[in-house]
Amino acid sequence: MKLSSPKVNVLQMVQLAMLAAIAIVLVAFVRIPLVPSLDFLKYDMADAPILIATLLFGIGPGMAVLVVVSVIQAFCFAGDGWIGLFMHVVASGALVALTGVFYQHWKNWKGLVTGLALGTLAMTLLMIPMNYIFTVNVYGTPKEVVDAMMLPGIIPFNLLKAGLNSVIAAVLFKALQPFFRRNQNLIHAA
Repeated sequence: MKLSSPKVNVLQMVQLAMLAAIAIVLVAFVRIPLVPSLDFLKYDMADAPILIATLLFGIGPGMAVLVVVSVIQAFCFAGDGWIGLFMHVVASGALVALTGVFYQHWKNWKGLVTGLALGTLAMTLLMIPMNYIFTVNVYGTPKEVVDAMMLPGIIPFNLLKAGLNSVIAAVLFKALQPFFRRNQNLIHAA
């Protein structure tokens, strides 16, 4: 949606705030352990509405929603403070940025799927060094313990988390496109 009037700006801000609120509710109430042996790794669906914000409005607004949600998660929902905030913004930021870049370039299903797939891989790959840097050096977990958790837990968890959020975002975005188009036309007609 292109910004062309104050009415559109206000509507966009309201829609972004609603997507951020949905993401925050998902962080607060949907926390599912995906790897039974590492139950501290909890899946949440917060990145799905963040991805939808990116697809609707672009990378900048999507990143803004990500930062707002990450700050609230880090300090209100046991998200590990500044370290959790940094890790979430960097990892999910890669997912958001790659999805946004490829979707903006192609504006079709191919661009969407390519961006989501590459973003999922980037998020997973970024979490490997960040777990070594922060889990070992800040939290004091021995490197051998992180090594032992990496392949059976941390890597599959991040692939699943990013992959599930990507699929959810893609399905919802595709299903809601007629609604988005109709409302966009109404806004521009007003």
